[in-house]
Amino acid sequence: MRNHTDHLAAVRNLGILAHVDAGKTTVTERILFATGTTHKRGEVHDGTTVTDFDPQERDRGITIFAAAVTCTWDGHRINLIDTPGHVDFADEVERSLRVLDGAVAVFDAVAGVEPQSESVWRQADRHGVPRIAFVNKLDRAGADLDRAVDSIRERLHPAPLVVQLPIGAEDGFTGVVDLVRMRSLVWRDGLSAAVEEAVPEELREEAVRRRRALEEAVAERHPAALEEFCDHETLSAATLTRALRDLTLNGDGVVVLCGSAYRNRGIEPLLDAVLAYLPSPLDVPAVRGVHEGAEQRRAADPEVPFAGLVFKVTATGTGRLAYARVYSGTIEKGDTVWDPGNGRGERVARILRVMADRHVQLDRAVAGDIVALAGVKSARVGATLCDAGAPLLLEPPVAADPVVSVAVEARRSTDTGRLATALARLAEEDPSLVVRTDAETGQTVLSGMGELHLEVAVEKIRRDGGPEVTVGRPRVAYRETVVGGVSGFVFRHVKQDGGAGQFAHVVLDVEPLGPEAGVTGFEFRSAVVGGRVPQEYVRAVEAGCRDALAEGPLAGHPVTGLRVTLTDGSTHVKDSSDTAFRTAGRLGLRDALRACTTVLLEPVAEVTVTVPEDAVGGVLGDLAARRGRVGGSESRGGAAVLTATVPLAELFGYATRLRSRTQGRGTFTTRPAGYAPAPQPAAVR
Repeated sequence: MRNHTDHLAAVRNLGILAHVDAGKTTVTERILFATGTTHKRGEVHDGTTVTDFDPQERDRGITIFAAAVTCTWDGHRINLIDTPGHVDFADEVERSLRVLDGAVAVFDAVAGVEPQSESVWRQADRHGVPRIAFVNKLDRAGADLDRAVDSIRERLHPAPLVVQLPIGAEDGFTGVVDLVRMRSLVWRDGLSAAVEEAVPEELREEAVRRRRALEEAVAERHPAALEEFCDHETLSAATLTRALRDLTLNGDGVVVLCGSAYRNRGIEPLLDAVLAYLPSPLDVPAVRGVHEGAEQRRAADPEVPFAGLVFKVTATGTGRLAYARVYSGTIEKGDTVWDPGNGRGERVARILRVMADRHVQLDRAVAGDIVALAGVKSARVGATLCDAGAPLLLEPPVAADPVVSVAVEARRSTDTGRLATALARLAEEDPSLVVRTDAETGQTVLSGMGELHLEVAVEKIRRDGGPEVTVGRPRVAYRETVVGGVSGFVFRHVKQDGGAGQFAHVVLDVEPLGPEAGVTGFEFRSAVVGGRVPQEYVRAVEAGCRDALAEGPLAGHPVTGLRVTLTDGSTHVKDSSDTAFRTAGRLGLRDALRACTTVLLEPVAEVTVTVPEDAVGGVLGDLAARRGRVGGSESRGGAAVLTATVPLAELFGYATRLRSRTQGRGTFTTRPAGYAPAPQPAAVR
């Protein structure tokens, strides 16, 4: 048991999170170099990175697919996932966060907290993933650690606990003062490792002041640290380290470090902080699952029954790989595991330790490991794999609803079958891609999280040897919602055509969800008294109502943002059944929606535009023409940063338009901002 505990304590399952271009992949590459995993530093701009190995990632210079790598540092094994920063691939981040124990959030020292860094921070909050922060690019002109920390405090609302002080600024950034141990770490040109020295005399007073502020901030939030601080008016390095770890694990603070990954400065202290402050599998709660309706917990112990979660599926030249986090137990090569979701067994042909696009074969994987499994033929993303003798169903990651669609068809009619196969493989690898056939036109429609998401998917078909594809114009995913409901809507479903009949009588109230719930979602309640509608039929009515949400009365778009209450009904001794009440729920709600006041909703995005000061007028006019609502502006490093809420349908082609208005100097980022009422003519777009 002691060996098991030591093994688990020496594991870190770590994610790198950030806004696009904050330097996530460069941080990952420098970690691999510092740990001796690679012997040459990969560069994004040269297309030589380990984790951005897909040809599209190297061509575009961005991370598209979450990539897993394994390295060791100071006797610890780090399973590291480099996640995408672009908003279109937020679902990759969501699936990764579901299986991680800790994360490093990377921020640009010039820009501070950017829109997507705020989004991924909120995603990590939802999953309860402890984080430390790394303020990157301190060697850039305009870099300011204090300003970046202020933006973390103001926009993300944790207590930032800064444990380093930069030595030098911008081009002169050469090292950091470690405020915990009161020493300096300097990276000299030509040397890859830091040189430990005394705190520079000119920074000693500032270092003492900042160390004091750090002690006070920690003592304010940690009882044991407060006790020592009151007794001795200072904190030892050991007490401060323990307190920082506790505050990180319970979310009461975030440790902030700094450096320049591109120049290889600050990576070793970051790795030390990962080991010191982020959790091992022993430090996180036992995974929870259900079996036959009862909740069960499974501890991170190799000796208990096996349970793991598939968070990524890829098709390779040698077959299908299912990436899984092992939460409990042990799995060995050749074992047969159970998939409770589809009720079938799967034989594990090989177990692989992952190094991006390269793999090392293993004989077994134990609790705490992240590995790839070969031979698992049908398990999808989100599937649970477990011991057949101790079934457990884990909660899968939730896939976001797609917001943009394009029609796709094979250029040659003989390639229609090949296209269908390629699209099915795409949807299997990425659940945020949805493939459907339009009932009116018969076209195949591919839906995803944005223009870039769909562009990458179509390009992947071509690069993987698929057929040539014709792609239609992008269209956004509209929704319909109720703004004025109905009460006491009566619907009777009576069918008698020989043999057993069907009878179901329901009375429905339909109303919009309250403002606190937003404009999305669906709630079903039962207020039936006296058993007039038995409970099993109530569930059937709810299922029928959910069926009715697929097509709204305005233009056939999905319906959201409403609450349905079953208030009354009646049954027939012989002719009532689940089928009859499900049909009554579907047809009854469909008719009730026609009696309601409904409006069309369109997806909107929060857009952050960075432009030169002299281009602000033209950009504001263009945003207004796109029905944008400007929320604010600020000056940052000689540029204007504008924030606006813009309908997603109006952003198609905006990148080209912005470049032409700003002579190529303007940039913008977006993030989903929910849905808002759309102009009624949009229903026929």
